Amino acid sequence: MTSEPGRPGRTKYVLFDVDGTLIDAVSNQRRVWETWAGRYGLDADDVYRVALRTRPMETFARVAADRDPSECLALLHELEDEDVRSGVYTAFHGASELLHGLPRGAWALVTSNYEHRVRGRFERTGLPVPEVIVDAAAVEEGKPSPVPYLQAAARLGAQPADCLVIEDAPSGVRSGIHAGMTVWGVNAAAAVEGVHRHFASLREAVPHILAWTSGPQGIAAV
Repeated sequence: MTSEPGRPGRTKYVLFDVDGTLIDAVSNQRRVWETWAGRYGLDADDVYRVALRTRPMETFARVAADRDPSECLALLHELEDEDVRSGVYTAFHGASELLHGLPRGAWALVTSNYEHRVRGRFERTGLPVPEVIVDAAAVEEGKPSPVPYLQAAARLGAQPADCLVIEDAPSGVRSGIHAGMTVWGVNAAAAVEGVHRHFASLREAVPHILAWTSGPQGIAAV
């Protein structure tokens, strides 16, 4: 972990990943991919292992190369939309307190999912929805490219150095780092490579995130 950049006296912003960071959707994602694999007669465990490491189109190319990728994607979207309507979602402990405690206009969501699903999940879990959501349809390059986080900063009117990224996955951490932002990792037993600070849970990070938005930046990671 490295020292955090900062500009004392400036407005500070927080940019959140969604799945795995604010919303616990692991069981939902596994169920969707298991159903998808079953439709094509594929081994569900093998498909899910690939899906965890790749984007959907890359997953299709590896596990169902003989299938029409657009058909594969359409089915995946259908299953994901149904899961948003009928699945059970849980917000990580501390998420509601944290999001309600942040100034409106000073935070955003940056997700590899689609905005309508994020809104559906937030409605199901009672989490507030921010003014800015950068989703998969908003950018041509997804994480680990810096583009999603840079777009979120631009839409908030923020400089990258004034943004704190909260992530759980390596691709998201790299995205935030490449964007020139401070990145804190949550919800993992071990720190993801590159994070400026690591917390085993979102709950543990809540007071530090709230303090970051109101206090001076530039505190060295511990």
